[in-house]
Amino acid sequence: MNRTISIIIATYNVGEDLRECLASVEVQSYKDIEVVVVDGGSQDDTVAVLKEYALRLKLQYVSEPDKGIYDALNKGVRMATGGWLHFLGADDRLLPGFSELAARLQRPDTVYYGITEEFHKDGRTTKTGLLTGKFSAYRMAKGCINHQAILYPAAVFQKYQYDLKYRVYADYALNIRVWGDRQFRKDYYPVPVVSYNMSGFSANNPDEVFLKDKPAIIRESMSWFTWWRYKSKEFKKKIKGA
Repeated sequence: MNRTISIIIATYNVGEDLRECLASVEVQSYKDIEVVVVDGGSQDDTVAVLKEYALRLKLQYVSEPDKGIYDALNKGVRMATGGWLHFLGADDRLLPGFSELAARLQRPDTVYYGITEEFHKDGRTTKTGLLTGKFSAYRMAKGCINHQAILYPAAVFQKYQYDLKYRVYADYALNIRVWGDRQFRKDYYPVPVVSYNMSGFSANNPDEVFLKDKPAIIRESMSWFTWWRYKSKEFKKKIKGA
């Protein structure tokens, strides 16, 4: 089994954050890691940081214009050689628990996931229900798991890719499909794997196109019962709000 983990990072003018992000990868006790960075043609010191860390990590990168974060991540998937894929924001940091979760990887048909810790640059501390705990299909229908908590077997991306139609929540659309796909087991381990920047792009931008399509994606990907529970819950919220 290919136990290499490909950590895929999309970047654009994030040199200051990227240095700390890559440093958090470098100190992991699990060493069978390659880093794949897809940069959108940064004008700051991002490429200089990548050249520096390419001497210290197994790292490959490309710097060229792209069509946004998910186009970059799809490119990164095609560049990756690992048997497992992880998607990390340039402003996020891996925690020691990442290596603990990585050591548990056994089945190439299984999605492994852990806990996300919140990080606020202004020092605030908040708690959201999406960053910890086990996800059933119904919980996934209600709200997405944090992307950075997941280690995907490469087989997931032989079947799926990020839909560029969704500018912000393409990862949520993909995860609905994966959680509804019986081909893939899902194993949860309650270990904190990443510190997630709550002021990042996906945490603070709406995706109206996805929200419009979400019920149909749930219906296509999950059981009729899950879809019915989701629609019933949304109907009750709408009535309550009215």
